[in-house]
Amino acid sequence: MNFRTVQLVAIALLLAGCNAPAPTATPEPESAASPAPTTANSTPTASASSPAPSPTAAAEQPAVISETGIGAAQLGMTIAQLRQTLGTSAEFVVQAPFMVDFDAIAVRQNGQIQYYILYLAGQQPNENLPIQGLLTTNPRYKTAAGVGVGVSIAQAESAYGKAILSYNTQNESREYARFEHQPADNISFGTGNGAQQTAGVYPAGNGEFRETQEYRSDAVIQSILVVCLAQGCAAQ
Repeated sequence: MNFRTVQLVAIALLLAGCNAPAPTATPEPESAASPAPTTANSTPTASASSPAPSPTAAAEQPAVISETGIGAAQLGMTIAQLRQTLGTSAEFVVQAPFMVDFDAIAVRQNGQIQYYILYLAGQQPNENLPIQGLLTTNPRYKTAAGVGVGVSIAQAESAYGKAILSYNTQNESREYARFEHQPADNISFGTGNGAQQTAGVYPAGNGEFRETQEYRSDAVIQSILVVCLAQGCAAQ
């Protein structure tokens, strides 16, 4: 099993742990709403052979979240390809640690973080690194149905049907919502934290895995995660 396969499996487990009981080893976001990045360590070095990109404003980039990616960042493309697409208006900043078992590259434009590129903790990012996981807390990005960060769960239900909220204490207690008509299997909607404040209203109990269809009236989507679940999107 090569390194990219290992990374693919790890990111697949990350999503799998979002919506169902999972073992302790499953990596989960350290914080869905507001990840705790540290000071930037480094920025991947641009390839000397890459053509000089032209500046492109964030507002001119696509802002759609789908099973293939977030905005201009598409699963399977390399960092070099994304850098060329975004042009010199984009800044790529390494943030580590970011999630349990994962570090990230924050993609920033116009002074705002657009999304994070996830990769295995301890791995040295480079221009040829394929994108296999993306996370955004930026409300600019929305699904085709108009669901994004800051949208209420009630509004999201209008688009995707009844929501089931859940968290697992063995997976960092990160809470996620999954909808009756989920837009894609590899998209997950972060809503809270079982160890702090949840969006869901759960029945009394002390089990590791908690699940409910009831939620607070002010509950909103706090983050959206898109991951690669197939070898095809990792192949370069």
